[in-house]
Amino acid sequence: MSTASGSEFAHEAGSWLQENVPRRWREHRGTLDEHEAIDIRRQWDRQLYEAGYSGLSLPKEFGGQGLGLAEEVAFSELAAQAQAPDGLARIGRILTAPTLIAHGTEQQRERFLPPILQGRETWCQGFSEPGAGSDLAGVSCRADKVDGGYEITGRKIWTSFAAYSDRCLMLARTSQDAPRHKNLSMFLLDMNQPGVDIGTIKQISGGTHFAEVHFDRVFVSDDELIAEEGSGWRVAMTTLMNERGGVEAASRYVEMRADMDLLLAMCGDDPRRADVLADLDRRTELVRWQISKAVHLEADETEFVRATSILKVLWSELWQEITTVGLRFSSAAHREHWRYQYLESRSASIFSGTSEIQRNIISERVLGLPR
Repeated sequence: MSTASGSEFAHEAGSWLQENVPRRWREHRGTLDEHEAIDIRRQWDRQLYEAGYSGLSLPKEFGGQGLGLAEEVAFSELAAQAQAPDGLARIGRILTAPTLIAHGTEQQRERFLPPILQGRETWCQGFSEPGAGSDLAGVSCRADKVDGGYEITGRKIWTSFAAYSDRCLMLARTSQDAPRHKNLSMFLLDMNQPGVDIGTIKQISGGTHFAEVHFDRVFVSDDELIAEEGSGWRVAMTTLMNERGGVEAASRYVEMRADMDLLLAMCGDDPRRADVLADLDRRTELVRWQISKAVHLEADETEFVRATSILKVLWSELWQEITTVGLRFSSAAHREHWRYQYLESRSASIFSGTSEIQRNIISERVLGLPR
């Protein structure tokens, strides 16, 4: 891949995707058995690395391509349009890698970044718990100090790809006495060891990519602690900033755009529904505008956090509205599509921080309102 930017980058990336997205995935992804789907997604991670499309926005000195968030977002949008697989290494690339670059040691970067970018190690994110979802600072999963490291005990839930993961970016409580936000630490936990028990969660849509994970005195070494003990909240904010950023929104925008186009094809000539469809259509394009705005604010961390919090509320709630209208107006030919999309979209306003949490951030950090 060349280092061309802008329209040249989009043209090269789009052409590569059209030529390389596995035909079997594109034509049969809804009917593949789980093992074949996982194999295709793992192979896709390796293809991205070999073609130079892994870690587009990560600095070259850390194995990335040294481009910007604009190229990362553009590729995500093009990949969604090309119906590319969602690689299993995605959490490692989008969340773990930037967190390690910002807060990790040189040894940690040398150990973990190459297999993340090469698609050789799959990561999951151990943040949410049964009693601490929206209130991330309230996690109760414990990390008890032992000789040479810590023992992790507790539960995590809604853990995407946990059943296939080699490592977990784990937020745990390292002190029962330290003040709130100062009592947490972030770890790079090995999932392939005794004491890790993974239970698949079947969603209302029928999907099974979430899991509940129990940790019973699972060891992590001192070398697998990111930054210093007690700095987990600060490290987690870096992770969440990347999770709420433009890459996720770009792929969701493509999905919403496709659903809007289907809605317009189904109902566009019905004057009784014209106002509803026009409103949803305009708001779908506003999501794209907000993505572009967030990308241009990347260098200003404060403004970027503000823009991505607004973006998260916009796309997640709009997707739910689109699927609700689609289900209401659907014909027999499209009913199963809209049923799946409607059920799948229910979690969108919960993950990566609920809409309520995002509105708190907007009120405090954007509007300057008192707590």
